[in-house]
Amino acid sequence: MQIFVIIWFVVFFYIIAKGIGQFIENENSPVLTGSATIVDKRRKTHHHHSNGHHHHSHSYHITFETQDGEQIELRVKRYEYQELEIGDRGMLTHQGTRYKGFER
Repeated sequence: MQIFVIIWFVVFFYIIAKGIGQFIENENSPVLTGSATIVDKRRKTHHHHSNGHHHHSHSYHITFETQDGEQIELRVKRYEYQELEIGDRGMLTHQGTRYKGFER
């Protein structure tokens, strides 16, 4: 039983460290703006169980392709996911993995 507690703490701290590392990396990344096309959209459903109750939430991701062919998948807010369509072209602004905006 003790090994499971140790494994749980190792996984927990790994997830926290990875999140902090991503935050620091984004903070140190330049804000970039460039021409891009939306090539894919994805909605991910997260299921939660708590005190006998089941509920879910969604996260929304859009894949952009830049002029040089690089594909970048960024998490966006629901209203932006609903507003933007595959094939839309415009100017993408992002900072590392942080979505800042897309103007058609």
